[in-house]
Amino acid sequence: MKMRQLRALSCFILLTVVVLATARPKAGLDQKCKSGPLDLVFLIDSSRSVRPHEFETMRKFMIDILNTLDIGLDTTRVGVVQYSSQVRSEFSLKTHSKVESMMKGINEIIPLAQGTMTGLAIRYMMNEAFTVEQGDRPRVPNVAVIVTDGRPQDRVAEVAAEARDKGIEIFAVGVARADMTSLRAMASPPFEDHVFLVESFDLIHQFGLQFQDKFCGVDLCLESDHGCEHICESSPGSYHCLCLPGYTLNDDGKTCAAIDLCAQGKHDCEQVCVSSPGSFTCDCKKGYQLNDDKKTCSTIDLCAEGKHGCEQICVNMAPGVFTCDCDEGYRLNEDEESCAPIDLCAEGKHDCEQICISAPGVFTCDCNKGFKLNKDKKTCTNMEMCNSVEHGCEYQCVNTPGSYYCICPEGQLLQEDGKTCGTCKSANIDLVLLIDGSKSVRPQNFELVKKFVNQVVDSLDVSAHGTRVGLVQYSSRVRTEFPLNMYHTAEEIKAAVMKVEYMEKGTMTGLALKHMLENSFSEAEGSRPASRNIPRVGLVFTDGRSQDDISEYAKKAKEAGITMYAVGVGKAVEDELREIASEPVEKHFYYTTDFSAISTIAENLKLNVCPEESQGEIEVKDPCACENLVEFQQATTNSLEQLTQKLAAMTTRLEQLENQLLSRK
Repeated sequence: MKMRQLRALSCFILLTVVVLATARPKAGLDQKCKSGPLDLVFLIDSSRSVRPHEFETMRKFMIDILNTLDIGLDTTRVGVVQYSSQVRSEFSLKTHSKVESMMKGINEIIPLAQGTMTGLAIRYMMNEAFTVEQGDRPRVPNVAVIVTDGRPQDRVAEVAAEARDKGIEIFAVGVARADMTSLRAMASPPFEDHVFLVESFDLIHQFGLQFQDKFCGVDLCLESDHGCEHICESSPGSYHCLCLPGYTLNDDGKTCAAIDLCAQGKHDCEQVCVSSPGSFTCDCKKGYQLNDDKKTCSTIDLCAEGKHGCEQICVNMAPGVFTCDCDEGYRLNEDEESCAPIDLCAEGKHDCEQICISAPGVFTCDCNKGFKLNKDKKTCTNMEMCNSVEHGCEYQCVNTPGSYYCICPEGQLLQEDGKTCGTCKSANIDLVLLIDGSKSVRPQNFELVKKFVNQVVDSLDVSAHGTRVGLVQYSSRVRTEFPLNMYHTAEEIKAAVMKVEYMEKGTMTGLALKHMLENSFSEAEGSRPASRNIPRVGLVFTDGRSQDDISEYAKKAKEAGITMYAVGVGKAVEDELREIASEPVEKHFYYTTDFSAISTIAENLKLNVCPEESQGEIEVKDPCACENLVEFQQATTNSLEQLTQKLAAMTTRLEQLENQLLSRK
């Protein structure tokens, strides 16, 4: 019974994705998805942020879902609850038994148009909607679909966890302004099957079309002549045959053949192997009996009776005949009865590089003091190279197995020769810039971004053996414009930057961070080996909220030793920028209100790269603070005055040219 419920639940889950994905009725959907028995409650956000036409789209979503379900009091029951600052049940699980009356009830819903108290709504759903009084059935799966377009104004994690503990499976569908963290806090695991997020109601149809056939398919094992001899195992839209234990599937993929381990030689019987499907037993020839190991055979012999002079092992050859043998690591002496240990070290039958330690018939290797045995258990590695070679380290030599490396004091960096130390001014870094090429940046601002990149390049000592620079642009996808090892002069890099073409589309900052970590800072793309201690620096430039999760790869980048800088403009989200930036965040996070001011950030960025040369830190300003708004207004006014003066000068010049043309006529 439980397995049937789980299968029904799986079918409904994927059906929900399909319907929300299409967001429009389909012709010819006469066949219903066998989703019941199921108790389903829609929890729909009717806050003031949901516009009228968007709420109409939400109605259509629910109606489209109803049209694909097997509705009835004995199959699938459906209830609808809307919420804003308050919660209101539109109809319960027992109100309607037919699709037509449910559709009428949905079309009569009047939005509440207030706040977004999602936690309150989940508690109502748990304590009221899924009760026997409201039509909930015992031992029937409970499923809730929450559709919201904003961040909850109350706590959702605790009450959602309580609902899931009571057996309610929750799907969270976020649209436009919905918060991914809140969606994940509400939804059942795994999140990839229960959390959906799109930019607008009109884009929900992008979900699910690819999954419809898989998630609501026919069980071909039950409803077709599959031809499997033993076992038919169904999979979405298909099936395959299996065999019982001890049998193997034939080449026709349907019939089974017994596995004869004896015929295949897959046994360890000494004399006789007796086969059964997939197993065997051992037997002995006439005159022999099976030993306790159930494999070998023996006779009643002189060895068993103790009538022999063997020191270690007596081997029965035939009735009345025996021979002596020795344990492993020993050899039989000339008297053919006693045994002597085999000393492989003394006989030179070993391949130890330094020390051989003998045991009867075997040996182990060891190393002299100051050396360590390698993984091959034979050769040795010098563990104290700093004391045995002229290392040439300016500050300090550090031993490693079979080698060494040099380090520098705090505040200095190891130079290209791997031995001497230098100050930050002459320090070398591997720098990868991730620039946002989404459609919100706009072409004219993207040109300013490229100039920003070149300002950063101007502040660096670029060369093949000095600082290396790589550039990655991202939108809905990620593109490496040039890797760290492509250009070796500032002029080459700046020329390449100005040729970069604007990508447009979305803002997948998390995907870009993943690409940077796994590709850009690889040795294949020019990043120098970590053993050389060349600092790795990543700089993310963005103007808006990421459309994917940044947390995982922002954390992994910093754990990998990459120093991360985050530069935001305009609508960039401060929380995301701070999550990307390395500690201390105040020295690695920059923000400005518009693109025209990013040149200031480029000029001051080197202050945090080389703190000993700094004249002061860059202040991270709140763009909404009153004093900063006044400062921005004054700067804008000054810029307008300068433009007005330039326009007046150009107008005067044009008038002079017109007068010259008239005088010539």
